[in-house]
Amino acid sequence: MTPPTPPAPAPTLLAEEDWTARRARHRADVEALLDGHLRRRAAGEKHPVHDFLFTYYKHRPTQLRRWHPGYGVVLVGDTARDQLRQPGYERVEVNGAVGVTVSPATLSQRLGTVEFVASLLAATAARPAQLGCFGLHEWAMVYRTDGTGVRHSSVPLRLGHAGTDAVVESLQLRCSHYDAFRFFTPDAVPRNAEPLTRDDQLAREQPGCLHAGMDLYKWCFKLSPLVESELLLRCFRHAAAARELDMRASPYDLSDYGYSPITIETAAGRAQYVREQSALTTRAAALRQELLNRCTALRACRTDTSLATGG
Repeated sequence: MTPPTPPAPAPTLLAEEDWTARRARHRADVEALLDGHLRRRAAGEKHPVHDFLFTYYKHRPTQLRRWHPGYGVVLVGDTARDQLRQPGYERVEVNGAVGVTVSPATLSQRLGTVEFVASLLAATAARPAQLGCFGLHEWAMVYRTDGTGVRHSSVPLRLGHAGTDAVVESLQLRCSHYDAFRFFTPDAVPRNAEPLTRDDQLAREQPGCLHAGMDLYKWCFKLSPLVESELLLRCFRHAAAARELDMRASPYDLSDYGYSPITIETAAGRAQYVREQSALTTRAAALRQELLNRCTALRACRTDTSLATGG
């Protein structure tokens, strides 16, 4: 029997001084996080670690700056009119208070995304974490190449091409994340423990994968403005930390950028990688559950036609 849908929560009213303070904190935090990226972009400089968060994940800095309270929150006060300039908002009256909120129509339009994200997060969380991949996906992306077509061709390989190939051949590739697997070189694809396809994503995603944790940021911004920006920013910070581990364990020599390598070609390096991967897995699990809770609440609101309960 399908469990009953929980009742939709009552809308939350935020006083102007409360929500404008949250918005100001968000903007200040974002500016601090964006400072280095924006300076490099203005100078035409590339960064092999941090640019990924703005190239692969295509949430632009201007979008990241925008603050959203999340669905079911009504912003009270004259300043709330500012939110109406952003798509997805409407003016409402709740219990005699006039405010601005994310519209039920926006939720209806995005419900398919909510359902997919909820299903993926729940399936991922239900599996045991696998911690034996050692970040080899980055090595598989340059396996048996001559340097052409490599994503970070301006950064040297620590062990050279022959040494990099030897590491891939000495260890089993155990990638479980399709969006990493799809960048494997043709020679690396058959070396993975099992083939991956987009259709298998729900069945294969597992919580120990760094990229599954990084993607929490992607799912947050795909659900924007339904999810509050504070959660999105925590997921962004997690994605940045995971990306650093990802690249420190990669075959690239990032010493010029201030990163010491995790030498996964050695037993000590693999042990170090697993320790740091395990810590990030724990952090990702808490964020995953928090985002899943938001999706569950949004699903409970799906039959709502209006937040104007007191008008």
